[in-house]
Amino acid sequence: MTDQTTAQEFTIQKIYLKDASVEVPNAPQVFTNEWQPESNLELNTESQKIEDGIYDVTLTLTVTTKNAGNTAFLVEVKQAGVFSARGFDEEQMGHMMGSFCPNILFPYAREAVSSLSVRAGFPDLQLAPINFDALYAQHLENQGEGNPPATSDPETGATH
Repeated sequence: MTDQTTAQEFTIQKIYLKDASVEVPNAPQVFTNEWQPESNLELNTESQKIEDGIYDVTLTLTVTTKNAGNTAFLVEVKQAGVFSARGFDEEQMGHMMGSFCPNILFPYAREAVSSLSVRAGFPDLQLAPINFDALYAQHLENQGEGNPPATSDPETGATH
Protein backbone atom coordinates (compact mmCIF):
# COMPACT_ATOMS: atom_id res chain seq x y z
CA MET A 1 0.00 0.00 0.00
CA THR A 2 1.35 3.41 -0.98
CA ASP A 3 1.55 6.38 1.34
CA GLN A 4 -1.45 8.63 0.57
CA THR A 5 -0.15 11.47 2.75
CA THR A 6 2.33 12.91 0.25
CA ALA A 7 3.14 16.43 1.34
CA GLN A 8 1.91 19.19 -0.90
CA GLU A 9 4.50 21.76 -1.86
CA PHE A 10 4.08 25.02 -3.76
CA THR A 11 6.78 27.65 -4.25
CA ILE A 12 7.35 30.60 -6.54
CA GLN A 13 10.69 30.11 -8.24
CA LYS A 14 10.71 33.20 -10.48
CA ILE A 15 8.34 35.95 -11.63
CA TYR A 16 9.37 37.57 -14.93
CA LEU A 17 8.10 39.71 -17.79
CA LYS A 18 8.22 37.44 -20.84
CA ASP A 19 7.08 40.02 -23.40
CA ALA A 20 5.61 43.53 -23.49
CA SER A 21 4.59 45.85 -26.29
CA VAL A 22 2.75 49.11 -26.77
CA GLU A 23 1.43 50.57 -30.00
CA VAL A 24 0.05 54.05 -30.63
CA PRO A 25 -1.11 53.67 -34.26
CA ASN A 26 -2.79 57.08 -34.58
CA ALA A 27 -0.11 59.26 -33.00
CA PRO A 28 0.22 62.21 -32.88
CA GLN A 29 -3.39 62.98 -33.95
CA VAL A 30 -4.80 60.86 -31.09
CA PHE A 31 -3.44 63.40 -28.58
CA THR A 32 -5.48 66.26 -30.07
CA ASN A 33 -8.90 64.70 -29.42
CA GLU A 34 -10.95 65.07 -26.23
CA TRP A 35 -10.07 62.07 -24.05
CA GLN A 36 -13.09 59.77 -23.60
CA PRO A 37 -11.51 56.32 -23.74
CA GLU A 38 -13.17 52.93 -24.12
CA SER A 39 -10.95 50.01 -23.16
CA ASN A 40 -11.29 46.32 -23.92
CA LEU A 41 -9.32 43.67 -22.02
CA GLU A 42 -8.55 40.20 -23.36
CA LEU A 43 -6.73 37.70 -21.20
CA ASN A 44 -5.35 34.24 -21.61
CA THR A 45 -3.36 31.83 -19.48
CA GLU A 46 -1.01 29.10 -20.59
CA SER A 47 1.01 26.65 -18.59
CA GLN A 48 3.85 24.39 -19.59
CA LYS A 49 5.56 21.64 -17.67
CA ILE A 50 9.29 22.35 -17.62
CA GLU A 51 10.27 19.24 -15.68
CA ASP A 52 8.72 17.06 -13.01
CA GLY A 53 6.98 19.38 -10.55
CA ILE A 54 8.20 22.60 -12.25
CA TYR A 55 5.81 24.68 -14.38
CA ASP A 56 5.99 27.89 -16.40
CA VAL A 57 2.70 29.83 -16.33
CA THR A 58 2.09 32.81 -18.60
CA LEU A 59 -0.71 35.35 -18.16
CA THR A 60 -1.30 37.42 -21.30
CA LEU A 61 -3.20 40.71 -21.05
CA THR A 62 -4.10 42.62 -24.20
CA VAL A 63 -5.69 46.02 -23.67
CA THR A 64 -7.07 47.94 -26.62
CA THR A 65 -8.16 51.51 -25.84
CA LYS A 66 -10.18 53.50 -28.34
CA ASN A 67 -10.99 57.18 -28.33
CA ALA A 68 -13.53 58.72 -30.73
CA GLY A 69 -13.79 55.36 -32.49
CA ASN A 70 -10.09 55.10 -33.30
CA THR A 71 -7.48 52.97 -31.58
CA ALA A 72 -5.60 55.23 -29.19
CA PHE A 73 -3.23 52.53 -27.95
CA LEU A 74 -2.80 48.81 -27.63
CA VAL A 75 -0.77 47.24 -24.82
CA GLU A 76 0.11 43.55 -24.60
CA VAL A 77 1.89 42.09 -21.61
CA LYS A 78 2.96 38.48 -21.09
CA GLN A 79 3.71 38.13 -17.40
CA ALA A 80 5.10 34.75 -16.45
CA GLY A 81 6.30 32.74 -13.51
CA VAL A 82 8.11 29.53 -12.78
CA PHE A 83 6.37 27.58 -10.04
CA SER A 84 7.18 24.39 -8.18
CA ALA A 85 4.08 22.31 -7.42
CA ARG A 86 4.21 18.78 -6.02
CA GLY A 87 1.81 16.47 -4.26
CA PHE A 88 -1.38 17.80 -5.87
CA ASP A 89 -3.89 15.64 -7.70
CA GLU A 90 -4.94 16.40 -11.30
CA GLU A 91 -7.95 18.53 -10.33
CA GLN A 92 -5.89 20.56 -7.86
CA MET A 93 -3.12 21.05 -10.45
CA GLY A 94 -5.67 22.32 -12.96
CA HIS A 95 -6.85 24.89 -10.41
CA MET A 96 -3.26 25.84 -9.52
CA MET A 97 -2.27 26.44 -13.16
CA GLY A 98 -5.59 27.95 -14.30
CA SER A 99 -6.43 30.18 -11.32
CA PHE A 100 -3.98 30.29 -8.43
CA CYS A 101 -0.82 31.08 -10.46
CA PRO A 102 -2.52 33.65 -12.76
CA ASN A 103 -3.85 35.34 -9.61
CA ILE A 104 -0.26 35.67 -8.38
CA LEU A 105 0.90 37.06 -11.75
CA PHE A 106 -1.94 39.56 -12.28
CA PRO A 107 -0.65 42.41 -10.05
CA TYR A 108 2.66 42.37 -11.92
CA ALA A 109 0.90 42.39 -15.30
CA ARG A 110 -1.47 45.15 -14.18
CA GLU A 111 1.49 47.33 -13.13
CA ALA A 112 3.22 46.72 -16.49
CA VAL A 113 0.05 47.74 -18.41
CA SER A 114 -0.26 50.88 -16.29
CA SER A 115 3.38 51.82 -16.77
CA LEU A 116 3.28 51.25 -20.54
CA SER A 117 0.12 53.33 -20.98
CA VAL A 118 1.73 56.25 -19.12
CA ARG A 119 4.99 55.91 -21.09
CA ALA A 120 2.93 56.03 -24.30
CA GLY A 121 1.62 59.46 -23.25
CA PHE A 122 -1.79 58.47 -21.91
CA PRO A 123 -3.38 58.68 -18.46
CA ASP A 124 -2.64 55.89 -16.00
CA LEU A 125 -4.73 52.83 -16.84
CA GLN A 126 -5.71 50.89 -13.71
CA LEU A 127 -7.24 47.51 -14.50
CA ALA A 128 -9.93 46.24 -12.17
CA PRO A 129 -9.24 43.09 -10.14
CA ILE A 130 -10.06 39.80 -11.86
CA ASN A 131 -11.72 36.81 -10.21
CA PHE A 132 -9.61 33.99 -11.64
CA ASP A 133 -11.51 31.40 -9.59
CA ALA A 134 -14.75 32.38 -11.36
CA LEU A 135 -13.04 32.37 -14.76
CA TYR A 136 -11.57 28.94 -14.09
CA ALA A 137 -14.97 27.61 -12.97
CA GLN A 138 -16.49 29.00 -16.17
CA HIS A 139 -13.69 27.36 -18.15
CA LEU A 140 -14.48 23.98 -16.55
CA GLU A 141 -18.18 24.45 -17.27
CA ASN A 142 -17.46 25.32 -20.92
CA GLN A 143 -15.11 22.37 -21.21
CA GLY A 144 -17.91 20.09 -19.98
CA GLU A 145 -20.17 21.47 -22.72
CA GLY A 146 -17.58 20.66 -25.37
CA ASN A 147 -16.36 24.24 -25.78
CA PRO A 148 -12.63 24.91 -26.00
CA PRO A 149 -10.89 25.81 -22.73
CA ALA A 150 -9.30 29.19 -22.07
CA THR A 151 -6.20 27.63 -20.52
CA SER A 152 -3.75 24.99 -21.59
CA ASP A 153 -3.05 21.60 -20.10
CA PRO A 154 -0.70 21.98 -17.10
CA GLU A 155 1.10 18.73 -17.84
CA THR A 156 1.80 19.18 -21.57
CA GLY A 157 1.30 22.90 -22.14
CA ALA A 158 -0.92 22.09 -25.11
CA THR A 159 -3.88 24.35 -25.67
CA HIS A 160 -7.08 22.44 -26.33
